[in-house]
Amino acid sequence: MEKEFLQIIQKNQGIVHKVCNIYCDTEEDRHDLFQEIVAQLWRSFPTFRKESKVSTWMYRVALNTAITTFKKSKRRPDQNRLTFENFQIEDETYDAEVEEQIKSLHKAVNHLTGVEKSIVLLFLENKKYEEIAEITGITQNYVRVKMNRIKKKLKKLMDTEE
Repeated sequence: MEKEFLQIIQKNQGIVHKVCNIYCDTEEDRHDLFQEIVAQLWRSFPTFRKESKVSTWMYRVALNTAITTFKKSKRRPDQNRLTFENFQIEDETYDAEVEEQIKSLHKAVNHLTGVEKSIVLLFLENKKYEEIAEITGITQNYVRVKMNRIKKKLKKLMDTEE
């Protein structure tokens, strides 16, 4: 069982890293969250019935763990808010306009709730509404409604920044 678990984590660790990157602003926090997510995955692995894709199960556990951690950190006043500076994206072909759009998007995403961030992350991962619903545990229709509201909220946040 341990060998199978390690293979799954090794093969799909990108999922955990993506979740950590969206919810944490420092390398230390990302590392801590990564460890916590892997621990939660290990705890829930014996009950994973393989009725859904491994990626769906991992996203669900990872996002629930991250949201719980995110909520706890919001209650601690000594925690800094996410800032774009923690997400420097290196690109071989630098485009100042694209870079500004990315900065603006990251700033806007920082104003979203934990659940909204998880929906955006999954949407940006090109997950279908059906899979987003399965991962987040909400209905597919509510995912569509929530995504439309998030898009409007992000547009408004990005427009007010300009």
